Amino acid sequence: MKSFLALLLPVLSLFAQTSGVQTSDLDFLSNHTDYRQFRTQWSDKIRNEALRLLEARSQTVQSLKTPEEVAARRRLIRERLTAALGGFPEKTPLRARTTGILDRPDYRVEKVIFESQPGFYVTANLYLPKSGTAPFPAILFPLGHETPGAKAYPVWQQFLISMVKRGYVCLAWDTLGQGERIQLYDEDFERSKVIASTTEHTMMGTQTLLIGDALARYTIWDGIRALDYLVSRKEVDAGRIGLTGNSGGGTHTAYLGAMDDRFAAAAPSCYITSWSRLLTTIGPQDAEQCIPPSIADGLDHGDFILPFAPKPYLMLSAIRDFFSISGARETQAEARGIYRILDAESKVGMVEADDGHGYSKPRRLAAYRFFGKWLKGAEDEGEPDFEVNAEEDLWATPSGQVATSLGGETVFSLNLKRADQLADGRGKITAAEVGRIIGYEPPSGQPHLRPFGRLVREGYVIEKGTYESEPGVEIPALLYLPDKPNSSGQAAIFIHGQGKSAAHADVESLVKTGIPVLSIDARGFGETGPPGDRAADWARYFGNYGPAMTALLSGRTLTAMRALDIIRGVDLLSGRATEVIAFARERGGIPLLHAAVLDPRIKSVAIEGSLVSYRSVIDRRVHRSVFEHVVRGVLKHYDLPELAGLIAPRPVMLAGGVDPMGQPLAWPDFQRQYSGAGANVKLVRREPGQSTAALFRQTR
Repeated sequence: MKSFLALLLPVLSLFAQTSGVQTSDLDFLSNHTDYRQFRTQWSDKIRNEALRLLEARSQTVQSLKTPEEVAARRRLIRERLTAALGGFPEKTPLRARTTGILDRPDYRVEKVIFESQPGFYVTANLYLPKSGTAPFPAILFPLGHETPGAKAYPVWQQFLISMVKRGYVCLAWDTLGQGERIQLYDEDFERSKVIASTTEHTMMGTQTLLIGDALARYTIWDGIRALDYLVSRKEVDAGRIGLTGNSGGGTHTAYLGAMDDRFAAAAPSCYITSWSRLLTTIGPQDAEQCIPPSIADGLDHGDFILPFAPKPYLMLSAIRDFFSISGARETQAEARGIYRILDAESKVGMVEADDGHGYSKPRRLAAYRFFGKWLKGAEDEGEPDFEVNAEEDLWATPSGQVATSLGGETVFSLNLKRADQLADGRGKITAAEVGRIIGYEPPSGQPHLRPFGRLVREGYVIEKGTYESEPGVEIPALLYLPDKPNSSGQAAIFIHGQGKSAAHADVESLVKTGIPVLSIDARGFGETGPPGDRAADWARYFGNYGPAMTALLSGRTLTAMRALDIIRGVDLLSGRATEVIAFARERGGIPLLHAAVLDPRIKSVAIEGSLVSYRSVIDRRVHRSVFEHVVRGVLKHYDLPELAGLIAPRPVMLAGGVDPMGQPLAWPDFQRQYSGAGANVKLVRREPGQSTAALFRQTR
């Protein structure tokens, strides 16, 4: 039998001729009447699995009958949320200081900086009444994602100034990526490197998920420490604290209300809906609003309200919001049932305004009445007219940015420290443990190629078809069959991150050596990729974000599903060969490494241009097309170099790697990443202008 290295001599030439085969010939499903299903069926499968989990969760909540059962579920919710967040930091001194005061006729604003973690600076505005008798009721006001201005956003000021004029102390703080707390600040452009706060959230959220944390660990903790600061003020009645915010602020009203008992009343605006409605409408939002694996943990939006019961709770919703009003109504009905069990149904309500997303006047007026009733004993009406303050007047830092005025920690730097701690305690891992960590579910039965036609070319034919990777998920494939098979008894499988049509030149050079090759579009690649422009901002950074995040929320990973696609391809080839060798390029590399660990029938692996390591994503502030490869908490257990070593004694050949931005890694850096990978891992270096065939010839 030929050695693996000998087999590589003629293969994967980047300059191989395509024998006149056109991309339209290879991407064949577009001519099929059911073409759309091949693009969506795998993501539909992920969504439908999540919906089944949510239905089971709904049945569980409906079965609650007693206050004791509600209390038990409250404990379960908090335990599971805390674990999914990655736990909380310890409480350290806030080191709060007032950096300036904005004096107005009937109120003043203290410009405040505190540290929610040592060196992790939070900029805030504390609104204080000038009349009335302390201690006053208070409002904690987490911000939404509206820009520009963050805590200075005019609508937020409209609410905050209205409340301080009514005799409330109010605290608003800049959340991550907004206002004075841009985490990826670019001093040259004087803005975030990735422009939008929600893009920053998911950029950082990808990094935190790799060590097993959710980004909300940081944002919720900022809110808890903001509450610590608020109750420390002598002007505040700690027994009369309300909580409200819109959009991302509504999200954190829900989060904080569920996790901290010190609030007396809560009113989230334009957030509460249900996961089932989210998944069938706009899909998962940025990483701040997603806490994997909460759906697998049996949690939904209603589980943010249950822990608050029986205290007063008001959902502020918009009929024309992109957060489904149907979901909001369903969650409200569920919440009423919980409050009914606790004999407090009159304390939970919902206001629907016939408008769109935002803390609009109808919702603000409802909030004034709600907090007046429950925190002051008298419902407040109306909204006064006044001028809002300029953004610069509300800055707590001299420059308007923590990054340039104070420096200190960022989510990036704190996450890096946590990753270092994990690496020190990581031990060896087995293939079975890898399968469990990624959520791999072994297949059963034998797949069959569903024919879609054939192409005849000089020296080989291409059988076009699909095979079922798992029930309801078909994988487009091209089976290249040489006219004169060699005597090795081997066959190959090829996975290219840009799809099977992009792999044709490489595959053709291999099939011409007499080896059958199966080239596939694993989920999200090629003809199963998302329609539309992948260069759009969100897709450009995060690829197949929606399905990948839904999988993580459901306790699964897209990486495991793609590994399954490869293994089912190996099933197809096993009847044609005595052993299977495997090749991948770009995004196909990570699922192939996992597939080879899980399936010993893959006798050798060659990968070119794949992400060099998960750790490299944590070491870089910005990354691209990484999210779909995320395995939650993977760096607690292994990294990609260790995965390659785990395939031993089977050989693994790596022809270069890329950094988290998809750029080729310098050779010394590539060597360092794989210095301890194992004797079975061979690194191959390409010289300028060198063909792939010549490259592999060096390894004989």
